[in-house]
Amino acid sequence: MIRPFEVFLAIAVATPLFAQPARPAASPTPVGLETPWSIAPVLQEIGAHADRLLGALDKIDTKGWVEKGASETYGEQLQASKVQAKALSDGAKALARNPEQLAVSLELFFRIQSLETMLGSVEEGMRKYQSPADAQTLVSLEAETGANRDRFQRYVINLAGDRERDLQIMDKEAQRCRAALTAPTATQTGKKK
Repeated sequence: MIRPFEVFLAIAVATPLFAQPARPAASPTPVGLETPWSIAPVLQEIGAHADRLLGALDKIDTKGWVEKGASETYGEQLQASKVQAKALSDGAKALARNPEQLAVSLELFFRIQSLETMLGSVEEGMRKYQSPADAQTLVSLEAETGANRDRFQRYVINLAGDRERDLQIMDKEAQRCRAALTAPTATQTGKKK
């Protein structure tokens, strides 16, 4: 005869074994290192966005700001932003052809961050010496690439992790080969088989 306590105990033990784990919400981006052909369109779009940003920056005239009392530094920052945007555009398009270059990927990511920092100052100048609406338009244009920038950031981190794992494997294999080459053999120790 089966007692209720035994049934309860059987259910309590079996439940964790057959329980389905909670599934995380679907992620919009794949986990791990993306393939070159899946990240290439992201890089192309980052380059195209930099071109649109460069077009907007070309329409800004900081000379009028200086006449209103702004520092000439705004003009220098605007020029530096244009140079960064052009380099970002060219770099992203070139990297899209061979996205597995870690050093180039890092350089491009740092360029994105640098441009964002400089644009913050330019936007501040626009808000103060031109018009808040124009500044907001530039902010909106800059924000368009947020998802691509975040996806590229994850890609760079994963690429660096992948390269680090490759180096660790190569180092272990090199150590194993070195140990095999330097291990004393039977003839070196004077013993015969």
